[in-house]
Amino acid sequence: MSGPETNPLIFDRALVRARRRRFGATAPGFLSEFAVQELGERLAAITRSFETVCALNAAPGLGAALRAAGADGRLIVMDSNPELLGRQEAALLVADEELLPFAPNSLSCILSVLTLQLVNDLPGSLIQVRRALMADGLFLGVLLGGASLSELRQVFLQAEAELSSGVALRVAPFVEVRDLGGLLQRAGFALPVVDSDKITVRYDDFLSLLKDLRHLGWANPLVERPRSLLRRDVLLRAGELYHQNFSDPDGRIRASFELVWMTAWSPHESQPKPLRPGSAKTRLADALGTKEHSLSKEGEQE
Repeated sequence: MSGPETNPLIFDRALVRARRRRFGATAPGFLSEFAVQELGERLAAITRSFETVCALNAAPGLGAALRAAGADGRLIVMDSNPELLGRQEAALLVADEELLPFAPNSLSCILSVLTLQLVNDLPGSLIQVRRALMADGLFLGVLLGGASLSELRQVFLQAEAELSSGVALRVAPFVEVRDLGGLLQRAGFALPVVDSDKITVRYDDFLSLLKDLRHLGWANPLVERPRSLLRRDVLLRAGELYHQNFSDPDGRIRASFELVWMTAWSPHESQPKPLRPGSAKTRLADALGTKEHSLSKEGEQE
């Protein structure tokens, strides 16, 4: 008899944490600043006050952005990297996104900035977030979407196909925006809304892009990554392909990042609910000011 099913390990979380401890970053400055500013604006647009707000990672400037957005309740900042927590003006907590340490119904708002794309069980993490929220509590988060780093993925695959006997996945897969709404509903959230921003970032050269990703722990954190060093000829060919296909006239290269935003609420009886089928009291034709036509049994319009 087989044992209980477990989720496959996709990301090497220990490697991600080690790289973050070494380089002291959570996301590139340009992405983090954009995401924090946008998160603050989205929170300010919600005419609600939240008693206890928890951020699932220590994004720089997050506390100031939340205060500016009118979040005057208690702020908790959580991160697996104690060194990054020291920069925050908030209650601090060392913990991991895959195992949230909060009691059920204990938080009124949970925020996440560019961290959930590297958890092994995203549906499970979303369920934990929903359980930790009070009724009518808000979850507002952003993560990397599937279109991120598409250029880098393409050139590595082509370079290895040309020079090696096989290809390996060199860039981590990220969740598709079309899947997130269903994941939020499966986790038990109400009123889920998902949208995305696509950002193009320019780098001086190919190696500068790779260095940035390595400093973030985003450089191939897969459990099934190749254990041998990337061959120099493959690396050089990938860089050559990148500059050929994704460079601007000034010689700088482009990298795409898709930021996928999630807004959802813990269920509460006061929230709007869909009407039962057949409960409408006004005909659509009347609302549109048109004449209603029926179909005969043969399908011809009468």
